[in-house]
Amino acid sequence: MSVDGFQRVEVITGVALRRRRPAEQKLRIIEESLEPGESVSSVARRHGIAPNLLYRWCCLMSEGGAVAVQVDDGVTRNGEVRRLEDRVRKIERQLVRKTLEVEILKEAFAKSQLKKDLAVLVATEGIFPVKVIAETLSVFRSNFANA
Repeated sequence: MSVDGFQRVEVITGVALRRRRPAEQKLRIIEESLEPGESVSSVARRHGIAPNLLYRWCCLMSEGGAVAVQVDDGVTRNGEVRRLEDRVRKIERQLVRKTLEVEILKEAFAKSQLKKDLAVLVATEGIFPVKVIAETLSVFRSNFANA
């Protein structure tokens, strides 16, 4: 940018690793990048910042508004919310496990009912002793008393 034929040169001295910009300046730059016909890269170049930094500011602005841009930090969630989310995930995993267990138990129960019914049918024929039928089909002899 030139003013009255002079070009503005900014000299940065010291060992500063980061350049801190005021929140108002960040917001102005973000608003400028949102104008029709503007791109993040061109606005970033004009203001001497990396395009990925301006993109980050825009993302922070959309996620958490001006507060996130002011502190130049991600939108942080409350620690308690994170703990609750972890508990919900843990409970969801347990629910999936328990649902699978229930399905396996239902199938096993159905098969055991079939074995019991089969054992009772074989026992009513009177060809084999109840003890042998129970041991062979792995059912309890008490099942025969109920039938």
